[in-house]
Amino acid sequence: MNSTLPPSPEPGVPDPSSAPQFGMPAGAPAPAPQKKKRGKWFIAGGCGCLAIIALAIAGCSAIVATSSGDGEDSSTTTEAAPAAPEEETPAEEAAPEEAAIDEEVPAEEEAPAEGDVPAEYTSALNSAESYSEMLHMSKQGIFDQLTSEYGDQFSEEAAQYAVDNLEADWNDNALKSAESYSETLHMSKQGIYDQLTSEYGEQFTEEQAQYAIDTIVADWNQNALESAKSYRDTMDMSPEAIRDQLSSEYGDQFTQEEADYAVENLDG
Repeated sequence: MNSTLPPSPEPGVPDPSSAPQFGMPAGAPAPAPQKKKRGKWFIAGGCGCLAIIALAIAGCSAIVATSSGDGEDSSTTTEAAPAAPEEETPAEEAAPEEAAIDEEVPAEEEAPAEGDVPAEYTSALNSAESYSEMLHMSKQGIFDQLTSEYGDQFSEEAAQYAVDNLEADWNDNALKSAESYSETLHMSKQGIYDQLTSEYGEQFTEEQAQYAIDTIVADWNQNALESAKSYRDTMDMSPEAIRDQLSSEYGDQFTQEEADYAVENLDG
């Protein structure tokens, strides 16, 4: 293959196609080859420096990036977690004892102390003791007698104090009253019971009256006979009228057998 390039000039002969070098006389020799090698080394060296600089820049960028990343991680890990809100401790409620102190407790009504008993109360109590011991009256009968306008006329408070503080055996009082009705008025068993429990009579309780007639020792036939003699001598009643009066539920309330005994023995 034919070359189109012109033949190389001989050594020492200037190339006619080469441009003249400014500042150099004509016919001056060309620059030494080592200078070209030095220029190439310089360029190569410059490229190496550029590569080193590029590597340095890249390294610095990596360091900066790493430092930046480390900073973010550090800030993320070192950032304190938000503290949980503290629960408010509820105020302590007032102790029940303190609340109880503030409340006013109504004082219970009590009987007057012994040294503070009014004179009226003492007098009522003394009268109540006399009615119980001498007349063997019931609790309600004594109260009514103490407060009656036809009786002692004490106040209800004084009378109540008296019967509440009176030491009495009400069963025994009922028994003694029953014995008195049997011995002085010769009443029947049922008549005595009714008299002891009547609101117009002694006003003992039914239990107290029952105790009395169950405990009393009496001869009911003899009581019927004594009553029959009284009707005959004071009212001049016939034997048959006396029989009816003794056995009537509106009369003496003796049993029929007791009434018959009285009439049969009336002239004895």
